Amino acid sequence: MPELKINNLSKSFGKRRILSDISLEADSGELIVILGPSGCGKSTLLRLLAGLETADSGEMYIGEKRIDLLPPQKRNVALVFQNYALYPHMTVSQNLAFPLKVMRVEKERIKDRVREIAEMIDLPDRLDARPAELSGGQRQRVALGRAIIREPDLFLLDEPLSNLDADLRQSLRRELVALQRKLKTTTVYVTHDQVEAMTMADRMVVLQEGKIRQIGKPAEVYNEPNDIFVASFLGTPKINLIEGSIGDGALQPLGIPGHDLNYGIDERELVLGIRPEDIRLDAGGKYAGEIRDLEYLGDKVIISIEFAGNSLSAIAKDGDWEIGTITQFSIPSEKLLAFNKATGLRLAERH
Repeated sequence: MPELKINNLSKSFGKRRILSDISLEADSGELIVILGPSGCGKSTLLRLLAGLETADSGEMYIGEKRIDLLPPQKRNVALVFQNYALYPHMTVSQNLAFPLKVMRVEKERIKDRVREIAEMIDLPDRLDARPAELSGGQRQRVALGRAIIREPDLFLLDEPLSNLDADLRQSLRRELVALQRKLKTTTVYVTHDQVEAMTMADRMVVLQEGKIRQIGKPAEVYNEPNDIFVASFLGTPKINLIEGSIGDGALQPLGIPGHDLNYGIDERELVLGIRPEDIRLDAGGKYAGEIRDLEYLGDKVIISIEFAGNSLSAIAKDGDWEIGTITQFSIPSEKLLAFNKATGLRLAERH
């Protein structure tokens, strides 16, 4: 039985629909990342799970317990915000102890748990410090510790690393994943950052305008996107999209014979997708285009190529590239994705 189960959850504010018929399951100990742009409803979903908002319809379960019928304090859910929400007048020790004091846990047990959690979040020497004396990363550790100390059935993390600089985000991502695996607590993590989602998730849920577009493991969602939105939302640089059509039994403008494609072609008008890393830059390539722009990133070069009225991004490791010159390249047909132009849905592969 799944540890977390959401059935047909919907929420509106006034006439604006925020979430539409959301259904989702998470196994015990799984780290689920909800990924989507600002305003897609991901934070609202966390607030519904925490009991800070009330759903218009739908059900939510942790194990066999239906939590949408319970007040927040009886759900045994811990929510961590991006702004830490620490008590500024309290020390680290007092902030960590506060949830247990509210629960009227005995003093000696609180002391033991505070020491245990302080070690876990690597702040045993800062227990007497106040939040203003801590770095942003240390404050976020305290916020996580305060959630952990309650031993919740479900962790809810609402963009907890978004206020930190890039280097600190990267290190805390690793720490957070390691901590979550150690605790084995089912976790729902919300972010708009695709790198966080791809590197942290056991499974990720891509949300757009209150609707789930795809659920799957990061590699699956990246390599087999359900639709154009998912394909475009993941990947840096973004996937190349080319308007295509079927003519003379071949896929245009690439001229790939239909029998070389790994999906059936019924639609006359398509959108073709090719990831920049899958374009092969070689002198014997079938295609040629003018280099319009170069972006040097140290370990690689992102090359913009004008081809058939499209600007294609390709990635090169090195080489003497010049704007205005012609370069040849190949597009492997097995790496090419095809989408229905009208619906945006990816065409199913042939078996």
